[in-house]
Amino acid sequence: MGKIGRNEQCPCGSGKKFKHCCLAKAQAGIAPTPANPEAALKISLNSEIEAIVQAAVEKKQKIKELGVFILFATAGGDAWLLEITQSDAVQLAIGGEALEVPIDENPETIEINWSHTFDLSNKEFELIAYSDQSKSVMANYPAKEVSASIKRIKKRFTSDVLSRVHVDTADQE
Repeated sequence: MGKIGRNEQCPCGSGKKFKHCCLAKAQAGIAPTPANPEAALKISLNSEIEAIVQAAVEKKQKIKELGVFILFATAGGDAWLLEITQSDAVQLAIGGEALEVPIDENPETIEINWSHTFDLSNKEFELIAYSDQSKSVMANYPAKEVSASIKRIKKRFTSDVLSRVHVDTADQE
């Protein structure tokens, strides 16, 4: 295993920075145990969803990047999970009230029932509902911060890796 930076995500899959997780073990000569990447993402995604929903309930603005996902909470109490490769979105909280998270997990995949797509144009955050194609411009959403997060994520992953995020259900049969 290569050298892990103190401020990088811990390879154990906890979602914490290495310095706050397994650094002490590594300094003691005990190697961090990398979890199965899918299992690590599930654990991290669920814990980050809980954290972002809690921020929304407390009406605190927060944004978090996790792999190809961006999670954010607004001061108005809304929270969203975004997936950048296909601009999918699902609402996690509204007005400080937590919503049911539509995630189905199995050993190979994480399936999320996306309710919207999002678009960042003209420095505005726009949501398009899958159900009726209605569009909403969200004036107080962090469009600038989400745009910056997308740029950082695209620098972190190659286009080949990003293109393999979604699995065609026809390919699984």
